[in-house]
Amino acid sequence: MLLFRSDTVDGTHELLPCGLLGGVLVELFRKKRSKYYWFDFTVRGKRHRGSTKETNEARAQKAAALKLAATIKGSDPLDRKPPVLRDYAKDFLQWVETGRLESDTRRYYRNGWRLIAKTKIAGMRMDQITKDEVEKLKFLGSASNGNNALRTLRRMYSKAKEGKLIHDVPDFALFKEHGRSLRLNDDAERRLLAVAEQPLKDIIVVMRDTGMRNARELYCMRVENVDFDAGTIFTPDSKTESGRRFIPMSSRVKQILEARCAGRSEGWVWRSRYKEKHIGEGMVYRQWARARQAAGLPRELVLYCARHDFGSFVLAKTGNLKAVMNAMGHGDVRSAMVYQHPEGEIIRNALNARHLPRPTVQDDNQANA
Repeated sequence: MLLFRSDTVDGTHELLPCGLLGGVLVELFRKKRSKYYWFDFTVRGKRHRGSTKETNEARAQKAAALKLAATIKGSDPLDRKPPVLRDYAKDFLQWVETGRLESDTRRYYRNGWRLIAKTKIAGMRMDQITKDEVEKLKFLGSASNGNNALRTLRRMYSKAKEGKLIHDVPDFALFKEHGRSLRLNDDAERRLLAVAEQPLKDIIVVMRDTGMRNARELYCMRVENVDFDAGTIFTPDSKTESGRRFIPMSSRVKQILEARCAGRSEGWVWRSRYKEKHIGEGMVYRQWARARQAAGLPRELVLYCARHDFGSFVLAKTGNLKAVMNAMGHGDVRSAMVYQHPEGEIIRNALNARHLPRPTVQDDNQANA
């Protein structure tokens, strides 16, 4: 229970709820020419005085108690300043490495901090980084790259707040992202296969014909999950629950996988040069960057565009959105709708038909003559 001042003559001290010693917790008093009760208290050496805006003593006590509680809550009882962001990053990255996170999430946060570390806010104290400071930041690359940094910053602040290192978190907006519009189409595949190394050459074909996620599904494919008799690939672990699925194999995918799985009944399909490991994103990305440059393709074209091309092609040929969702492991219709593109050929034919010469009565008579 909060204690309010009662005049004493012995000057005894009482243990306060905030862990401080003092003779008075909250003093209520009246000022001349004021109808309200006023409060007066000190927290960590700082004096707070003000009006309760109440004329009733009981209500004034409650108002003063709320003011005191809010002041104590906004004060650090350990008398420590919030850390500089770069210093706190050491604890955050340690949590990233030891916490129960997926490998993709760890990689995401590590890359996010790499981007943040190059900005001026990395050297600022966390309580001094405002919304305006964050929204002034610029990052190289796409909006997705910038949002990688901003989402990492949000997570850093939430962890710091959990640890009671800060009290407030700046509420900043993310960059606006646009969905992928490029497709790894037949022409891009032809140009890439002419210059690509292995295993990238086979990966391009398999991704275009299966729509598999490269790092989460394709690279960690196992021999025992490939059923050549049924012509399917089972994906036991994916980004979402609906990602657990059977994926049909095309003839050329079957041919590639038969060659890579020959004589084996278990193990990684895409074996690394390191024993008992599968290939990693780093090696494939380096091959991809070299092949893309040699093929003269734009930097915006990423390997994941092969998955986008699969969804767009299959939906255009079948018109079956549900089948595309099942094949690609989408649980949300909105995610699959990005593959539904306006059919340019249909629109072009309709416009051309609008301006074709129309037959006249004279033309009909001549035709019947």
